[in-house]
Amino acid sequence: MPDRAPQPVDRQLPTDEARDLISLVRDIAQREIAPAAAEEEDAGHFPREIFTLLSRSGLLGLPYDAEYGGGEQPYEVYLQVLEELAMARLTVGLGVSVHTLASYALAAYGTKEQQVEHLPAMLGGGLLGAYCLSEPASGSDAASLRTKAVRDGDDWVITGTKAWITHGGVADFYTVMARTGEEGPRGVTAFLVPGDAEGLSAAVPEKKMGMKGSPTAQVHLDGVRVPDSRRIGEEGQGFAIALSSLDSGRLGIAACAVGVAQAALDEAVAYAKDRRQFGKPIADFQGLRFMLADMATQIEAGRALYLAAARLRDAGLPFAKQAAMAKLHCTDAAMKVTTDAVQILGGYGYTADFPAERYMREAKVLQIVEGTNQIQRMVIARHLAGPETR
Repeated sequence: MPDRAPQPVDRQLPTDEARDLISLVRDIAQREIAPAAAEEEDAGHFPREIFTLLSRSGLLGLPYDAEYGGGEQPYEVYLQVLEELAMARLTVGLGVSVHTLASYALAAYGTKEQQVEHLPAMLGGGLLGAYCLSEPASGSDAASLRTKAVRDGDDWVITGTKAWITHGGVADFYTVMARTGEEGPRGVTAFLVPGDAEGLSAAVPEKKMGMKGSPTAQVHLDGVRVPDSRRIGEEGQGFAIALSSLDSGRLGIAACAVGVAQAALDEAVAYAKDRRQFGKPIADFQGLRFMLADMATQIEAGRALYLAAARLRDAGLPFAKQAAMAKLHCTDAAMKVTTDAVQILGGYGYTADFPAERYMREAKVLQIVEGTNQIQRMVIARHLAGPETR
């Protein structure tokens, strides 16, 4: 496979510190992540050593308070870091997004004592997190989850199975939503469960179309006992915490999708300029040039959309509708752009000798995770027209 070094994205960043941060991320991505991405993805290797490096470099807690080891960066900057990481390898970019999602509940809803005790290790101590909401029978209908937490003195005993858990089996902590009360969303509570808790285990990872280096597995909780001091928020507040987490998490997925799409565009442009047919580069043919122009336009639109939502979040303004729009547009665009990249490479695009086919396989999952794109359309429509009539 030819060496095709991508052109850096021209970013609008708010501070010199942010520009230095992006430079650091690009250096790590080019030196430590991208060179082994194709081989390790093909082998299904989870790059735990990369996450350790990112933690040591201060990149696993970017949007959180410096008081607890975070980077105290605005989402506008954090999301662009995710995009850079996903350009190099989606397993890493999405992994950082999931870790940030798993840390959110404690950072936003935990007590001061909980934050002092746990956040420094979670944000900069080499730990890796997982987020446990979905179950085998409750994915899009997350409020119907069946995992139960029963009070036993000063402890809670959690029993159930979580499904589609990124980092399942390799995470050091799990943010778990479990039912502690009535049916529906008001009976759910959030817990911070250690990865080595007795009774916690993970199934064999799913065999997936793409992102083979990122373990996705069911997580079984068989009478897992956690003290009440690991309950996050109030009893019955867990579903509200989960939804608030997902609003921010969807922006992470949007940024990762733009990263994958940008990598596919870079590959397609480089190939089209090098490949010659009928005596000239195929980039000279108008049909191909228009494809590249459309791909670039979709990417820029997606980037602008996720950044606009991030700036609302940073300003403390409502952003749930814009987050759903960003997730919807960016992931649909990534699927289209990566498919077009395969087409531009022709027969070579269908081989594993070039990364275009991997980008296409990886883009597909982004239309599904953290709320399918059908769910995003429902969220957007509710903001526009109100709840559906019962």
